[in-house]
Amino acid sequence: MPKPNKSWNPITPAKTITYGFAVIILIGTFLLSLSISSADGQKLDLIDAFFTATSATCVTGLAVVDTGTQFSLFGQIVVITLTQIGGLGFMAMGTLIALAFNRRISLRERLVLQEAMNHNSMEGLFSLIRRVMIYSLVIEAVGAVLLATRWSLDMPLSQAIYFGVFHSISIFNNGGFELFGMITGPFTGLTAYARDPFVNIVFMILIFLGGIGFIVMSDLLNFRSTRRLSLHSKIVLSMSFTLIMIGALAIFTMEITNPATLKSLSLGDSIFASFFHSISARSGGVSTVSVADMNQSTQFLLILLMFIGAAPGSTGGGIKVTVFAILLGAMYAMVRGKEDIVFFRKRISKQSILRAITQTWLALFLVIFVAMILSVFEDRGFLVLLFETTSAFATAGLSLDLTPKLTDISKILLSLVMFLGRVGPLTLAYAITSKASKEPYRYPEGKITIG
Repeated sequence: MPKPNKSWNPITPAKTITYGFAVIILIGTFLLSLSISSADGQKLDLIDAFFTATSATCVTGLAVVDTGTQFSLFGQIVVITLTQIGGLGFMAMGTLIALAFNRRISLRERLVLQEAMNHNSMEGLFSLIRRVMIYSLVIEAVGAVLLATRWSLDMPLSQAIYFGVFHSISIFNNGGFELFGMITGPFTGLTAYARDPFVNIVFMILIFLGGIGFIVMSDLLNFRSTRRLSLHSKIVLSMSFTLIMIGALAIFTMEITNPATLKSLSLGDSIFASFFHSISARSGGVSTVSVADMNQSTQFLLILLMFIGAAPGSTGGGIKVTVFAILLGAMYAMVRGKEDIVFFRKRISKQSILRAITQTWLALFLVIFVAMILSVFEDRGFLVLLFETTSAFATAGLSLDLTPKLTDISKILLSLVMFLGRVGPLTLAYAITSKASKEPYRYPEGKITIG
C-alpha cells in the first residue's frame, strides 16, 4: 500500500478564498482588456486592466483611468459586477445559487464560508448568507431608487436610473467607483454634489451600512424580537460611531480655514462634508471635496482612519474596528493594572488578542514597506505615497491624485497590496503555509525588561 505523500498540501478554506479572488481578478482583467470595454474602441493597457479589475474585485475604488470616460457600457457593467462579487463574497454568492438548486454543501465548503463571512461557527451560517443577500439587494434597491429620483432632476430618466443602480451598488459595497467623469470631467468625483444634503446623506448611509458588516445588520434587524445585541455588534457600533464623531470633528477643525476645501462652503455644507469624509475614509472611497487639497494634518488623519477601516464581515477593509478596539482595550488594561481586556462585561480571549496584534503588525509592516519601495519609483512626498499605500491596503479608494500617474511597476505593486488588503494578511499567510502541528511541550517562562 503506497504511503501518503506528506508534502501534499490540502486545499484549505484560506487557500480557496485566496485562489477564488485571484481567478475573478484574472477574468476581470481579460474582460476589461477587450476593445468592447473601452469607450473609444481601443484596447486598454493590460496593466491598467489588471489594476482596475483588482481594484473592483477588492472593492477599493482606486482608478488609473476614469471609469465614466474610459469604459463603455459593457466595461462599466464589468466593473460594477466585479465590485458586487468582491463586496458580497464569491463564496456567499455561489452558495446562494447552490442552495437555490438544492445542491448539497460539503463540510469543506462550509468551512470556507465560515472563513469568508468571518463567522465564529458554522451554526446558522446558511441562514446568515440568505439574510446577507436579502439585506444587500434591498439596501441597494432602495439606494438606487433614491439616487435615481434625485438625479432625474439633473439628467434624462434612463441615465438617472443607470447612475442610481451603479452608484448604489458601488457605494454600498464600499467600491468607490463613480461615473461623474462623463458629466463634470475625469476624476472629479462627487464635487458637484458637495452642497447637496440628500445625496450626501444617502451616500453616508450606504457606506455606513456596508461598513458595519452583515452580522451587525442581522443583529439590528432582529433586535426587536431578541432585545439584545452580540458583543461583536456592540463593539462595532460603539467604535464606529466614536470614530465617525472624532473624525468629523477633527476634519472640520483642521479644514474650516482651508479655502480649497471647507472654507468655500457654508457652515451646514462644511459639517456635511466633514461627516462625509470621516465615514468615507473608513472604506467608502468617494469624496465631495478635493482630498489632495486638504492640509497634511488632515491627510494623515485620513490615513489613520483608513488603516483602522470597517468591521469584520463587511465590504470594507483595514485592520478592522474590532482589532482597534482590542488594541485600545489592551492599553487601557495595562495602564490600569488589569489582567484581562473586558468589553461590556465580557472578557476577550488571549487568542483574539494575539490575532489582533499579529494582524496589526503585519498590516503596519506591509504598508510602510510598500510605501518605502514606492518612494524609489515615484517622485512624490512620502506622505502622498503612504496615503496611496494605506488606501490600497485598506481598500478605501481615496487618492491624492497619484494613482493615474503611477509607473507600471507601482501599479502592479499596489494591485498586490489591494489583494492582500481584501483577503487579509493572515488569510494569505494561512494559505501559503502548511498546517502547524501542536507542540507537545512548552518552554520555561523567561523574564525580560519592558519599558
